[in-house]
Amino acid sequence: MLRRAQRRRRREQGKHSCKTSTAPSAQLTVPSPLCPRSWCTPVTSGSRTRRKAASATCRSLTPTQREPAHYFGYVYFRQVKDSSVKRGYFQKSLVLVSRLPFVRLFQALLSLIAPEYFDKLAPCLEAVCNEIDQWPAPMPGQTLNLPVMGVVLQVHVPSRVDKPEYSPPKQCSHENLLPAPVVLTSVHELDLFRCFQPVLTHVQTLWELMLLGEPLVVLAPSPAMSSEIVLALISCLQPLKFCCDYRPYFTIHDSEFKEFTTRTQAPPNVVLGVTNPFFIKTLQHWPHILRVGEPKMSGDLPKQVKLKKPSRLKTLDTKPGLYTAYSAHLHRDKALLKRLLKGLQKKRPWDTQTALLRRHLLELTQSFIIPLVRPGREGEGAEGHGPRLTPLPHQEHYMASLMPLQKSITPWKTPPQIRPFRQDDFLRSLEHAGPQLTCILKGDWLGLYRRFFKSPHFDGWYRQRHKEMAQKLEALHLEAICEAQNIETWMKDKSEVEVVDLVLKLREKLVQAQGHQLPVKEATLQRAQLYIETVIGSLPKDLQAVLCPS
Repeated sequence: MLRRAQRRRRREQGKHSCKTSTAPSAQLTVPSPLCPRSWCTPVTSGSRTRRKAASATCRSLTPTQREPAHYFGYVYFRQVKDSSVKRGYFQKSLVLVSRLPFVRLFQALLSLIAPEYFDKLAPCLEAVCNEIDQWPAPMPGQTLNLPVMGVVLQVHVPSRVDKPEYSPPKQCSHENLLPAPVVLTSVHELDLFRCFQPVLTHVQTLWELMLLGEPLVVLAPSPAMSSEIVLALISCLQPLKFCCDYRPYFTIHDSEFKEFTTRTQAPPNVVLGVTNPFFIKTLQHWPHILRVGEPKMSGDLPKQVKLKKPSRLKTLDTKPGLYTAYSAHLHRDKALLKRLLKGLQKKRPWDTQTALLRRHLLELTQSFIIPLVRPGREGEGAEGHGPRLTPLPHQEHYMASLMPLQKSITPWKTPPQIRPFRQDDFLRSLEHAGPQLTCILKGDWLGLYRRFFKSPHFDGWYRQRHKEMAQKLEALHLEAICEAQNIETWMKDKSEVEVVDLVLKLREKLVQAQGHQLPVKEATLQRAQLYIETVIGSLPKDLQAVLCPS
């Protein structure tokens, strides 16, 4: 019997339906629709086609974020010899479908549910569904005890404000819980060291490929291995959000197969995990292909794949290797490899090895974006230009310089615009505030930034930061209006059109703020509502009826 978990991304086609990548003979039965607060919904799947299972994880940076257009599928696959079946094996899968990318939690959940389900079938599944329905909603930052099948799973739901952990979190008190809970140190993080075993010498090259959003194919001997490597690659960009597409386990049955294998256009910015050697031929035009074999030890270090030119990629009998013409911009960190090798020699726990590797990748990413991520200080601004606006919690150093001066925000004028991001200005700033201040690695940092500016990750990062800054400006403008003491004086020489325009703008800002899109205090919201009522009360009765219909 095989016990493995698979993550399969599923796009929605309707309110509760989804497009799957299973073989045509597969059957899916969804017991109940997935409601917004649900953790997961069990799905049963049986297929006559031989399909091994793989593992799953989450999108980086925002592990609790639900994806409105996708489901996450976690699969427990069972294969048992059965002479009465034509192929000689009976095969069945249990799938958990969820909006939440909690791979570690759902793997543990499947390991509890699946064996019982295969023995007792529907009654067991119904009981589990009832238990899951009673779980509290997964609120970020909370530690929850989740009972299921006589076991209590204790988990911490991650949030954006969580600091990176290099050691397992402390266990919560559970003296009054019987049975004692099974504590999961993480609901979403993978064992990076185990996933990257065969590619440790090329981790930085792969990190650069992920940073630049390059198309990459991972060909592995099993869906589990393919899936885990893809998902480990996706997570190595934290705290930067991965903005490209990725498929931890992709097959010839997926509807995008023709799109991804066509040679009439450049490969999309996708990371694919595959197991079928047929993909070596169909995806031979992709610029980066990583083929890994079964893990083998070479001394104390797992045997490493070699860097090879794409021209050496053969259709048949292709040996393990990273087939790419890409030259890394940064020099390899030999000290990291020595520390990891020393840890293997001393039989250091793998959790510790993973913590070292995760910390290295985290610091590498932070060093790259530190000219953008360094929190500014209140009142900090260009010399001679006065104080700038109080920076956002995650506001970047260069982006902070694009914010208008705080004194330029006045109550009765449109807020000033955010200055545009100029790549040349940013690159010039690296000379005195670049990654060399926090990272010992040498290399062509400028070249890496220039390529980063052309990637989907820069576009996604910039759009999000610009949105946050614009919301901050709107919030400060609303505060400036609410703090003004002379609104009656302002209205005296204004036309009715201008007064009505003020009401409409205040209402728009109020709706945004009440929808948690503007960072303002409750007192500001109350004062804004009072101002709206005051302004409307000064208008003629006919306009009041229009603005405040009964």
